[in-house]
Amino acid sequence: MKHRHIKAMVLGMTGLMAAGFVQAADIEAGKAKSVLCVACHGADGNSVNVIWPNLAGQHASYTEKQLKEFKAGKRINATMQGMVAALTEEDMANLAAYYESQTPKAPKFDQSLLAMGQDIYRGGITETAVAACMGCHSPAGTGNGPAAYPGLKGQHPEYIVAQLKSFKEGQRANDAGKMMRNVANRMSDAEMQAVAAYVAGMK
Repeated sequence: MKHRHIKAMVLGMTGLMAAGFVQAADIEAGKAKSVLCVACHGADGNSVNVIWPNLAGQHASYTEKQLKEFKAGKRINATMQGMVAALTEEDMANLAAYYESQTPKAPKFDQSLLAMGQDIYRGGITETAVAACMGCHSPAGTGNGPAAYPGLKGQHPEYIVAQLKSFKEGQRANDAGKMMRNVANRMSDAEMQAVAAYVAGMK
């Protein structure tokens, strides 16, 4: 058999396997399990308080990763660790798939910060060697599902600022290669607030 035919078969099998994994998650089962999450994240993944993240529309890969890391203690939050304690890996996959299927609602943000936030998100901060956010989170703010990089578009700006500060202070350390800690360490509060407002207002 010619090499190109073998390669085509391998690629085809890989695609079928990937499709199988995507289909393995049960959205309806995730919806049923989400009753545990409603109090903070809302019935459809749009949170009822700006200190809690919107999960609606978030990449399932990212949400599932965070749930697993809360359970493993790699990401610390007393409330979340209590919530995930009884979840199985199947539960987490189903929840993540359910929230990805939901539609995010536009949050409130400070429009006066948009110009500064856009400069940071798209061009970084030259003076402190902060890379452009869109390199990982995409030009449209939709993130990178295969890499489990979160979409930021439409997230509460207050939540984004809180996470940046947690990375900066070392309270959150579940970022591969310290990527987010290295970025946040070089950002001022004003810069965090500006970029958070910009991604919250992305269309």
